[in-house]
Amino acid sequence: MNPPLILVADAQQDMRQQLCKSLEENGFRALAAATAGDIWSALDSVAVSALVLDASLRGPDGMDLCRSVRERSSVPIIMVSHNSSEVDRVVGLELGADDYMAKPYSARELAARLRAVMRRGRNERALGLRRQTQARFAGWAVDFARREVVAPDTSQVQLTAAEFSLLAILIDHAQTVIARTRLMEMAGVREAPSSDRSIDVLISRLRRKLGQGGHAAPIVTVRGAGYMLSAAVDRR
Repeated sequence: MNPPLILVADAQQDMRQQLCKSLEENGFRALAAATAGDIWSALDSVAVSALVLDASLRGPDGMDLCRSVRERSSVPIIMVSHNSSEVDRVVGLELGADDYMAKPYSARELAARLRAVMRRGRNERALGLRRQTQARFAGWAVDFARREVVAPDTSQVQLTAAEFSLLAILIDHAQTVIARTRLMEMAGVREAPSSDRSIDVLISRLRRKLGQGGHAAPIVTVRGAGYMLSAAVDRR
């Protein structure tokens, strides 16, 4: 089996070359991309396992590209940027990134985070294959084998791998509060300090998507305890 192919999109040529070399030394294959066109060409022609996307990429910028890629693909995305402010991290995650790293960073840490986001996707796919079932709650229908989520009005809602995995966990523990730290662990979110907002952003994204069309998302926050799917679940 070939090693995972990582698409490296960085504004600086020397950084692209260095990062590709480091990833190959850590057991990956790497493909460099200098422009948005390079990214689309790669995604359309080869099986990319994950995308490392520089937020400072130009024409369009990395943030806009993150949103566009997420609308077309569920490929895991790690955003990288010189700006490490909480606002930028949250914006990157809101746009669909699976993780966010501030430059400079070590190749070893990037490799670990890449394995984590890809493992999350594999776990989610294995989850669907293992269950081969449907779940219904509050008018919603989830088909785990097909990875389909259907709203009460029969419209289909598109979820990323991370969002679908999170929803599956909440369904598995319906009407039970899951502690925030435990939910981070179960969802495959990297180990992080308690101030990390990755899981909160994922919850927010999931709520927003399930709330499209005026449908109430039955995901509640229990202050000081965690999150819970408040609806009863019927398995079929």
